[in-house]
Amino acid sequence: MTDCYADLHLHTTASDGTQTVSELAARARGIGLSIIAITDHDTISPDLTAPTTTVNGIEVITGVEIKVIYDGIHGELLGFFIDPRTPALAELFTFMHAARESRMEAMVARCQKYTGVDIAITAVRALAKGSIGRPHLAQVLVDRGVVATKREAFDKLLGNGKPCYVALERPDFRAAAQAIHAAGGVTSIPHPCLFNVPDWDSFLTRVKPEGVDGIEVFYAYDKPEELIAPPEEIMALAHKHGLLLTGGSDDHGPGSVREALGRIRISCKYVERLRAFVQA
Repeated sequence: MTDCYADLHLHTTASDGTQTVSELAARARGIGLSIIAITDHDTISPDLTAPTTTVNGIEVITGVEIKVIYDGIHGELLGFFIDPRTPALAELFTFMHAARESRMEAMVARCQKYTGVDIAITAVRALAKGSIGRPHLAQVLVDRGVVATKREAFDKLLGNGKPCYVALERPDFRAAAQAIHAAGGVTSIPHPCLFNVPDWDSFLTRVKPEGVDGIEVFYAYDKPEELIAPPEEIMALAHKHGLLLTGGSDDHGPGSVREALGRIRISCKYVERLRAFVQA
C-alpha cells in the first residue's frame, strides 16, 4: 500500500487513556494514519463491537493488551482483530477486573499509610470508565496535592518497587493466547525490550508453539539506555522464528503519562499480514 501507515498499540478511556475511541481516531487521522488498533488494558471499549470498524474515516482494529505471566516472567500480550463478544474473552476479563480491583484497594491502602493522606478508593473508581489502573490513582494523588504530576506519582510512589506498588495477579500467557485465538484474533508480544528475559532465543522457541504469533519490533522506547535487550536483536530473532511483526506508539493520550502518537508509523503491509493470518 502506498502512503498507508498504522499504529497498532493505543489506549483509550476504556482503560487508562485520556481519549475516547472517536477522539483518538480523529487525532490519528489528523497526523496521517490510516489504520489504528485500540489495545486497552484487560478490556475492550463498548464502542468496539466487531473485529474492525471505521471511525472518523480510518480503520479501527479491535485489540487488547493483557497483563500475563510467561512461566515466571511478568509481561503483556497483545491481541488484534478480535471479536469482543467471545465468551472466552468475557471470562478472562472478569478475572482481570477482579484482580485489578483487589490490587487497587491494596495500593490505595499503602498510599494512605505512606503519605498520611486520606485517599478514597471511590475517588479512584470514579475516574475509571473501564479497566481501573495506576494512572487513575496517580490522578487522585495529583488532585489531593500529594504530587504535582502523574509522572511524579509513578516515579515516587506507584512504579515498580516504589512504596505504594502492588503486583497485579496475572493469568498464564497460554490462557490469554487461547482466549484471543478463540475470539478469532492474532497475538503479539508488546515492547519486548522491556521484558526481563535472559535468553530471547530460547524464550521465543518456547512461547511460539504455546500461542505467540508475533512480536512488537517497532516501538518508541523512552530510555534506550535502560533496555534489557537491543531492538535489533529482537528484530533478528523475530525473523529467525518466523514471527509476525507489529508496532505501535503505546499512546495514552494528551495529558497522560505517555503521549506518543506519531512516534511510530508502520507500513500497512504489516497489518495486511496480520489480517491474512487470522483469515487463513
